[in-house]
Amino acid sequence: MVCQVRDHPLVQKVTRLYEKISSLDDLRPSKDVDALFTQLVLTCIPPSPIDVTALPCPWLHLMRSHLIKLCGQAESLLESHFSTLLGDSYQLPIHNLQVFPYYSNYINLARLEFSLLKDHLPRDGPLPRKVAFVGSGPLPLSSIVLARDHLTSSIFYNYDIDPSAASMAKKLVSSDPDLSQRVLFRTSDIFNLTEELGEYDVVFLAALVGLDKEEKVRVVRHLVKYMKDEAMLMARSAHGARAFLYPVLEPSELQGFKVLSVHHPSDEVINSVVVARKCPPLQSMFLPKVGKKGEQVVGCNKCSKQFCDFDSGNNRGTAIDSGLIL
Repeated sequence: MVCQVRDHPLVQKVTRLYEKISSLDDLRPSKDVDALFTQLVLTCIPPSPIDVTALPCPWLHLMRSHLIKLCGQAESLLESHFSTLLGDSYQLPIHNLQVFPYYSNYINLARLEFSLLKDHLPRDGPLPRKVAFVGSGPLPLSSIVLARDHLTSSIFYNYDIDPSAASMAKKLVSSDPDLSQRVLFRTSDIFNLTEELGEYDVVFLAALVGLDKEEKVRVVRHLVKYMKDEAMLMARSAHGARAFLYPVLEPSELQGFKVLSVHHPSDEVINSVVVARKCPPLQSMFLPKVGKKGEQVVGCNKCSKQFCDFDSGNNRGTAIDSGLIL
């Protein structure tokens, strides 16, 4: 069967960039690496008529899968580079985060995610006390900015499978008397976290935790098994052509969670944000199904009345289409 979508300008340009990126010997930050990934991101930002997750050509699926892995490797190397630079060059790294070229994007992302989270917490209730960030990496700007500017009394437990990432990240906050006590780092595979997950009021799930659909679903099943009832999940995903860069988490894949909102980007940002709440097992059985694309997000159902009364007003619990900064 002829793969007609391969002639689409978007697919052709992404394919050309993929061929150049995959031929690189080294993905560490450099003039050539930075230029290619900048071109790739700019190519994938505009709205796309193509459903990247349903491409009819097997070779395109393979290319996308490999490209996501390459993007993840390059992102990790970029973060490691700047985390090392900050940790080695400044006595107070936390006061010099603007050295990272995309720092302002994280400021906006933290503001947005806090707003989305707060929209689905009980009115006049306490803010989360314990927060987990799974896949925090060597430069955990999301946790740092959220803890510093928004969740100013919460304790953040950051998990990464790479021990060197945790070591570099810890160095960034060690000189700050407040954040060094509230932004903590652990080395662990998510599948080794069991009872600990039941301690958190909110779990943030980084976009690159679970690089393909099967692994992402496996992660979700693990979370729903061990997170405590009515805890919040803030999961990053991708939409449109941005799905060439990051894996997609469909609302329909969040079985056992009540999906509250799906926030898609409309500007120069990559990730979408899915906001969900863990429901008790007997209650989650009765939640209505969510459409594959998440256009219709589940409404109030069997979760506790305290939350349902809140979520049902002000159009909360509906899909949101607006800007997101990453």
